[in-house]
Order: sequence, then C-alpha cells, then structure tokens
Amino acid sequence: MMERKRSDCPALPPGWKREEVIRKSGLSAGKSDVYYYSPKGKKFRSKPQLSRYLGNAVDLACFDFRTGKMMPGKLQKNKQKFRHDALNLAKGGKPDLNTALPIRQTASIFKQPVTKVTSHPGNKVKTDPQRGAEQPRQLFWEKRLKGLRSSDITEEVLRSMELPKGLQGIGPDSSDDALLSAIASALHMSSAPITGQTSVAAEKNPAVWLNTSQPLCKTFTVTDEQIREQERKVYQARKSLEEALTADGLARAAEITRGLPEERTA
Repeated sequence: MMERKRSDCPALPPGWKREEVIRKSGLSAGKSDVYYYSPKGKKFRSKPQLSRYLGNAVDLACFDFRTGKMMPGKLQKNKQKFRHDALNLAKGGKPDLNTALPIRQTASIFKQPVTKVTSHPGNKVKTDPQRGAEQPRQLFWEKRLKGLRSSDITEEVLRSMELPKGLQGIGPDSSDDALLSAIASALHMSSAPITGQTSVAAEKNPAVWLNTSQPLCKTFTVTDEQIREQERKVYQARKSLEEALTADGLARAAEITRGLPEERTA
C-alpha cells in the first residue's frame, strides 16, 4: 500500500505537477519517492532526467528535487567553498602531508604512539601477513539470508529463480530459497570456482566437515547441454532487450517530433 500526494510545483513552469509517494508497508515503510509530471503527463524520476528534458529553458542549478523548491543558499554555499579552495591554491597553499603517527586515546599517564601496520612486504615498517587474508566466516552464515525477498518499485515480490535438478542442498534448512541465496553470495563474494561440498563426510556431519568457502550444496557437474541451454537463454534475453531499447528510442523520437510543431506555434 502506498499513499500518493500530488500538487503544483511553483519552481517549474506552469502545468508541472509534483507527486510524493509514501510507502506504507515493507522494510522501507515511511520512506517516500518523489516524481514530477510535465503538462503532457510525462513522468520524471530524477533531476538529471528533468534537466535533459527542460534543457536551457529552466535553470535547475539550485533546484532541490526532493522538496520541489529553489534553494539559492545551497548554490551560494558551493560557490563560497569553490572560491575558498581556489584562493588557497592561488596563495600556494598545500594539503596537510603530516605523517606523524596518531596518539593512542586510552587512559594513560604517558603518550603512547600507535604502531603502524601495513600489508606491503617491501615497506620498512612492521608488516602483518594476516591482514590481507580473508576473515573467518560463521558456520552456516547463509541462514541469515533466509526470508529475504526482492521486490520492484511497487513493493511486489519478484518471482524467485528455479534451480537445476542437479543442485541439492545439505545441512540445516536445505530449502531451494536458502540454496539459491548461498550460491548467489558465493558467486558475488568469491572468485574461486563453485563446486559445492566435495567431501562425502560433509553430508553426514556438515557441522564438522563443512567447507566454508563453498555453498551448502552437494558437489555437481555442469554439462555441455546445460551450458548451451544457458547460452540460448542469454541470447533470447539480449534480443528482447535490444527490441525494447529500439522501441523506446523510436517512441522518444516520435514524441520529440510531435512536440516540435507545438513549440513553434507557441
């Protein structure tokens, strides 16, 4: 459920409307989205879209998209900051290049300098080989992804993907949704190949023999037929996207063509 409030926008030319949509449910309840409508009913979701459409007809440099008002103070503040930085550079000002170590803030009688640790082996200061290593993960951390759902701008839950039959989860709560989230997280967070749990003992006692760098699923093999099927799906998706972009471009060109005679008449 969403609450919509539409009103005139005095900062824009006559006929423009500002709409504020307040979300009533979901994790983002209480937040709002702002849209603008031209006199012809065209919807704008961001300030760059508005600027491209209006061009030089309206100066939107100090226009606040959220409130729909002109904010000259914001522009003046940016100009003053720019002048201040330019003046410092003109006077030969230099950035702060002080390399002194910070002082420890714990309660102590004497000031104790902080030991600087870096992961560069060639540096003369103390190195920490474990600093660049991957941090340990909690066992079965994928369970925190349970119940999370993606939704579109209308707060409607998107349909989840269907996993191939060869993928089978192991461990507690081995549902398809949890397995899908675990595989997606592994693909996003790791550059290593995703093979699943190769140890047979992990199926009997995953709490002891689990490989935490792999998702909670049995080992699987990707066949050539599955690769070809995925290639066909990608080709169809790209073709549909190309057709949609072409249709959108033609619609924009037709809209601009229709608007030119009206502007010349006005």
